[in-house]
Amino acid sequence: MNTRGLDAFERLIDDFQRSSSWTEFALLALSLALAFGITRALRLYYGGGTSVWLGQTTLNGALFPLLSLVLVWCAQALLSQYQPVFWLRMAVSILLSLAVIRFVVRVLVKTFPDSTGSRLFERIFSWLVWGVAVLASLGLLPSVLQDLDSLHLSLGKTSLSLRTLIEGVFSAGLMMVSVLWAASLFEQRVLNQVITDLSMRKVAMNIMRTVLIAVGLLISLSAVGVDLTALSVMGGAVGVGLGFGMQKIASNYVSGFLVLIERALRIGDNVRVDGFEGQITDIRTRFTVIRASNGRQSIVPNETLITQRVENLTYFDQRFSLTTTIVVDLDSDVEQVTALLLAAARSQPRVLEKPAPSVLLVDILAYGLQFTLTYYINDPINGQGNVRSDVNMAVLAGLRAANVALAVPQQRLSWPIDPEAQDAARGEWRPPAGPAGKNGGVSTDKA
Repeated sequence: MNTRGLDAFERLIDDFQRSSSWTEFALLALSLALAFGITRALRLYYGGGTSVWLGQTTLNGALFPLLSLVLVWCAQALLSQYQPVFWLRMAVSILLSLAVIRFVVRVLVKTFPDSTGSRLFERIFSWLVWGVAVLASLGLLPSVLQDLDSLHLSLGKTSLSLRTLIEGVFSAGLMMVSVLWAASLFEQRVLNQVITDLSMRKVAMNIMRTVLIAVGLLISLSAVGVDLTALSVMGGAVGVGLGFGMQKIASNYVSGFLVLIERALRIGDNVRVDGFEGQITDIRTRFTVIRASNGRQSIVPNETLITQRVENLTYFDQRFSLTTTIVVDLDSDVEQVTALLLAAARSQPRVLEKPAPSVLLVDILAYGLQFTLTYYINDPINGQGNVRSDVNMAVLAGLRAANVALAVPQQRLSWPIDPEAQDAARGEWRPPAGPAGKNGGVSTDKA
């Protein structure tokens, strides 16, 4: 390898000395400017955003390095017929690495926006690609590949060279990324327009992604040279593992598909599961995410949604009833209080007109009249406590404006008093009471 490395360095230095730097720089700048102009025009026409090719800015997508690579490669092929090329060859290696990295990173960010594992994979993949680009630019890549081809690994009855294994892993990774990009593109262009139901779209997307990944993995293994008949043994081992140690995981995966297919629970429904009430924000293959109105989230295994009792609060009717209870003085006007409560409920825009708010005199207490105001809303996802607070403040303002007082509970307390002790405290003498007479007690009312 040392001899081949020295030869590669000598050729590299010879090309550098014989090349025309200004001509190559001019062609490189022209190619980059042309690629930038084409990318910018397409981005202004189609828009960017989360697109893998166009990106949020002109230089952020994968299209700019790809177009630059094609133009620079054409310039290199044209100029190499007349003189040795050095800088354009370097630029081809750099742009090829940048195009591959940009495509992989954009697909992973779009598919897994909040995944820390994808960020780690991006960094490792970028360093590996840049390392290959450096070796290719220095002319050492063919020598390294020959050395890797001479090292062999035995996997059962199959013998693979280290070069074949590395190329297989790399091609499998690119295949998986391409599958994820194709699935995302198919979802945007086809599923979003054909399937309007979000749950059924989720089912179709999961099935299509699983099938494409399986096919891509088989193609990658076949390209490496792995005997696919060995997968039957692996499939049997996986089946045994699922039967013993992965029962819950397999059950959750199957339950997730059943929930999505049966459509008994859909994304956006308000449900109550094991005392936790909230809205379903996502149904994944293993678990379901339920978000409460206070911001708390619950991760519920899909098996729970199949085997246990689940209340779907919006499956048949999305109307929610809320109540407010007050107690006013006994001498208050019943009709006036009823009108005030109804006006307070109707003054809130979220309170439904049908069914209309209602007021009932539910009890006549010793110290006041108890009224209950009932009203309905159809958007519990926006909160229930806030609308109840608005109605209560409107009720309180109406009662104060009409001078209707809230009742205060009263208690009657009584205790016996010794008459002789009371007379002695005043300096008086009192004859004892007869057998038939009893000294009275003192009672007081306390509010």
